[in-house]
Amino acid sequence: MAERIEVAVPVRVDLAGGWTDVQPYAGDFGGEVVNFAINRYIRSVMEKDDDGRIRVEYTSDMPTGSGLGTSGAMNVGLIATITGGGKSPEDIAELAFQFEALLENRGGRQDQWAAARGGFNHLLFLGDEVEEIPFEPMKSARNWLRKHFVIAYSGIEHKSGDIHSGVWERYDQGDESVIAGLHLIRGAARKMADGLQRDRRELVVEALKDVCEGVDLLDSSIHDPFRDVISPLQEAGSVVAWKALGAGGGGSVGLLCSPMGVSAAISAIEEAGWEIVEWDYENHGVQVK
Repeated sequence: MAERIEVAVPVRVDLAGGWTDVQPYAGDFGGEVVNFAINRYIRSVMEKDDDGRIRVEYTSDMPTGSGLGTSGAMNVGLIATITGGGKSPEDIAELAFQFEALLENRGGRQDQWAAARGGFNHLLFLGDEVEEIPFEPMKSARNWLRKHFVIAYSGIEHKSGDIHSGVWERYDQGDESVIAGLHLIRGAARKMADGLQRDRRELVVEALKDVCEGVDLLDSSIHDPFRDVISPLQEAGSVVAWKALGAGGGGSVGLLCSPMGVSAAISAIEEAGWEIVEWDYENHGVQVK
């Protein structure tokens, strides 16, 4: 009898700490990340016919290169499809990461863990080990973030591998600005978690600003595609903090808006030809039917 397996995997929003989950920084200093999954999905379907021939097809709510961890989610879907959901989310995440490593993709583990686990995650990356820190944002903080955090897809293609290669080459050479930037980004993750758990919104704003400053130390061109649209919004007070999602250099951006600034931000984004990404939280990770 023919067999059919369907898998849905959410993509993620990296709030703080991204880059520090990547080796060798994770081994040298330890990385720390805060992220959450959203209700945009990678879907895969595997069909095996009576002769044992296998066909796998993918569909995605977001294009690859969007900065929302689509590649990691796709590989989580692949592993879950092959295993039929017989492994834990963490095992699926690690197998998906190892599969990408075989393809010589120099990235970290946060995308796979967010896709496999869903919900909010506060994760430590100690070498090749991943440790979960108990983390539960206050309901009021979740509601505030949901209302004021605007995600926009610029349509500008980025290649995270190329961006990563340049940054890590400088890290390997001992570039002090890169190391300082990574330290700042890592510290922002702890501040972000603290702000969300206690509904200290000023800490969330500070954490996003720290991430932006840290990323500029890594490579100022990472944020360049977004500045012309976002800088006037910052000057007008409509956007209080923002960051590139994923490796940057294109893809998507997250804007934390002031209470009265959401409509102005959306108008500017649409005028620039970017796409507003409608989103909500996804508390479930990989789902296998």
